[in-house]
Amino acid sequence: MATTTTESGGTSGSKDYKKPTAAALKGAIQLGIGYAVGNLTSKPDRDVLMQDFYMVESVFLPSEGSNMTPAHHFPDFRLKTYAPLAFRYFRELFGIKADDYLYSICNEPLIELSNPGASSSWFYLTSDDEFIIKTVQHKEAEFLQKLLPGYYMNLNQNPRTLLPKFYGLYCIQCAGVNIRLVVMNNVLPRALKMHYKYDLKGSTYKRHASRKERAKSSPTFKDLDFQEMLEGLHFDGDMYSALMKTLQRDCRVLESFKIMDYSLLLGVHVLDKSLERGARGDSKRLNGQRVLYSTALESIQGEGDGKVAEPVANDNTMGGIPAKHKDEKLLIFLGIIDILQSYRLIKKMEHSWKALVHDGDTVSVHRPGFYADRFLNFMGGTVFKKIHPLRGASSKRKRSSIHATRSASQEVLSPQKEKDERKAQSMECLDRPLISSSNHPDLVTLPKSLKQAVSFSSSALQTIKKDLEEHLENSASCTTVALDDTVPFPPTQGSPDSVHDVYLTGGRRQVPSNSTTK
Repeated sequence: MATTTTESGGTSGSKDYKKPTAAALKGAIQLGIGYAVGNLTSKPDRDVLMQDFYMVESVFLPSEGSNMTPAHHFPDFRLKTYAPLAFRYFRELFGIKADDYLYSICNEPLIELSNPGASSSWFYLTSDDEFIIKTVQHKEAEFLQKLLPGYYMNLNQNPRTLLPKFYGLYCIQCAGVNIRLVVMNNVLPRALKMHYKYDLKGSTYKRHASRKERAKSSPTFKDLDFQEMLEGLHFDGDMYSALMKTLQRDCRVLESFKIMDYSLLLGVHVLDKSLERGARGDSKRLNGQRVLYSTALESIQGEGDGKVAEPVANDNTMGGIPAKHKDEKLLIFLGIIDILQSYRLIKKMEHSWKALVHDGDTVSVHRPGFYADRFLNFMGGTVFKKIHPLRGASSKRKRSSIHATRSASQEVLSPQKEKDERKAQSMECLDRPLISSSNHPDLVTLPKSLKQAVSFSSSALQTIKKDLEEHLENSASCTTVALDDTVPFPPTQGSPDSVHDVYLTGGRRQVPSNSTTK
């Protein structure tokens, strides 16, 4: 059972898609997308203009065919293609050629997937694991079309992103039912078994998987289940930084668009267990994907140049991010999903109602800024953790060897120990900080030993000055007085025309007189 909407956005009732049948619906999807993409190849390439984001092309495909449409064995239906030129640019940005796009979608029957979420969306997977086709409601399709200009700008700036990569938006009108479809990248490759799958929002209110979901062969768990089952996924430093940097950038983009209630779809493949392949071990994804930046490892950006190591072709890791949990080696596949929920009036009312009966900060629906911060804190602190390198025995041996060398050096240099200590004590007064006097803030207090030295030098200079003045009064000859530290030499007689030279330790000072030396 699925709820469908009319073109005007009203609900046309709960229908079971028996008109058309599931097989007819999948056939109409393949035929309609094939016709739309094939018809687009005849249009020349040009720059994307603003009006291209709001363009809608419509074509009627009757079962008997027409001059422009092929005949088919499905019920008559009308196909609407939204922003065909803009989405063609998006596909080219990710290296998707028109022939490869058509081959993936139209070559083999689509694979129907179960939906673990609360929405009524249907999911179809292409046989080569490249693309997911999801049915969306009228409001979601309308919001995506309004989002396209900003989405275009973000992809140009940063094609390496964990945000959904949209490749096409279509609407099929058949038997009075409007079925809107969006084509996106596939986050979880079917060729590798996902031992654990999680839908994480960072909230805790009713975030347990239902009993019905747990009973499935491959259930999708939620936030509280993750905290009970795992103790966090550990990455090396560079990988953790690249992952969190990408998540932070993507969350800020969503916040700028007032988007909330999105999730992180997380798939965990345990390498230590037997490498169980999916139902199709010959999937083309095993030979390397054709879409650029489509794997988890390619989608995260490294530090500096914004790149991380490219995945090795045919390494059977499918572009997963290496991680650890305790002693288990893991491959992580992830992507942000369900971004077509804006914080409109209905969501504000939902948050207000839930906040009345429970803690408002723990419910899923919240204002975009708070939602982004809570989401990042949960991912960076609970889900993803950084591996901190441990100091090994070599470091301990290195510290021990340094200690032994230091002890030997002390034994060898012991004769000079006392001399070094005396020297250190003599220099202590110079290294000691000067403390300002509380009574005179503009003065500093000198160390006691330095104060004694200054006082002794001042008294010695006063004595020298006094002796020199007495000598000058009693003698008119040239006199030279040499002083060693503070002890004056006896004066010598000389010429009356003199220059009195005073020699102090470490310098020379000239005292000029009325005459010059001969």
